Amino acid sequence: MRGARLDAELERQLAVMREGAETFVGEEQLRTRLREAIAGGPPLRVKLGMDPSAPDLHLGHTLVLRKLERFQSLGHTPIFLVGDFTARIGDPSGRSKTRPALDAEAVRRNAATYVAQVGRVLDVARVEIRQNTEWMDAMTPADLVRLCSRYTVARMLERDDFAKRFAAGISIAVHEFLYPLVQAYDSVALRADVELGGTDQTFNLLLAREIQRDYGQPSQAVITHPLLVGTDGVEKMSKSLANTIGIAEPPEEIYGKVLSVSDALMLRWFDLLAFGEWEDLRGARDAVAAGGGDPLALKQAMARRLVARFHGNREAERAAEHFARVVQRKELPEEIAEVRLALGGEAAIGLLDLLRRLELAKSNAEARRLIEQGGLRVDGAKESDPARRLGPGRYLLQAGKRRLARVQLEP
Repeated sequence: MRGARLDAELERQLAVMREGAETFVGEEQLRTRLREAIAGGPPLRVKLGMDPSAPDLHLGHTLVLRKLERFQSLGHTPIFLVGDFTARIGDPSGRSKTRPALDAEAVRRNAATYVAQVGRVLDVARVEIRQNTEWMDAMTPADLVRLCSRYTVARMLERDDFAKRFAAGISIAVHEFLYPLVQAYDSVALRADVELGGTDQTFNLLLAREIQRDYGQPSQAVITHPLLVGTDGVEKMSKSLANTIGIAEPPEEIYGKVLSVSDALMLRWFDLLAFGEWEDLRGARDAVAAGGGDPLALKQAMARRLVARFHGNREAERAAEHFARVVQRKELPEEIAEVRLALGGEAAIGLLDLLRRLELAKSNAEARRLIEQGGLRVDGAKESDPARRLGPGRYLLQAGKRRLARVQLEP
């Protein structure tokens, strides 16, 4: 490819890279490498890292995952980095206090399904999957000291969250300074040409440009995307804030959660999650934004399409039918899983333990919150006592509006 055609393709690809981006740092320097790639040279190496600090990827993650997919479609090399080393440090981005460090086993459990979840968004068979323990576990103490010597404490304190904590007299653990340095070194180890991330990662991504220069590499371009606000309509989508929609959640959960968000948040989600695929809904979106239209119908259409994106069209239709029957008409689902549990010689089982064993709650703490917030019904009656114990018998438990289980407790 030569001349005008090469120039046109160069501009087309840069336009794709800019789509939905908040910032694009290093675009001019990237032009040279991109031109060489289009002309037949090595494709760009495009890095996206995520720490397995929680087991589930959510809608917010898909903003950058879809951009990685766009690079893949342009013929470049997508790199999905599982930050199994950085997860043990804990990302201090946006934190007002030191995050408790995860142990290696917790990180391993969380990371176990990451690649499969990413496969719901892009073709992982054509993605370079890496883990930063590959190079960080091999790094000697002397190597780590040399890495730390490449940046000053004064520069680190320019970072907004560190600056605020320092000014307020809130402690900053020394290991927290390691996080952006290790993330930056990942770009050195991977020889990244481009790194993607949310706007909360801007400092870390820009630091990588400097560290790459210090290690004799060209600086990567940095493309950041907006953060998706969570279902609470206030904070960014985050597992720690319990305001997420996981891409691997059951279809009816995804559908119901989308229906629960405010109309204002729905419009923001439309703009960030459409990815150019919902243009037939654009008129309906604009009508709602102007104060008219049918917000519920638009929300239902978005819910169907988001479920279909991760679970397929058939599951999307089933989720819509489930919502109409169980939530809107307040009927029981056609099929409710029934579980038999032996009490093992005990007279009764604690309700918190039962909810966890039935997977209606992930922990006793979550089960307690569910009950205290009035979200649990036992045989149709609202339950308010977290200390209640259930003896032998058959029970119908409903957690929230959409999760039900029938259990037969046996002596």
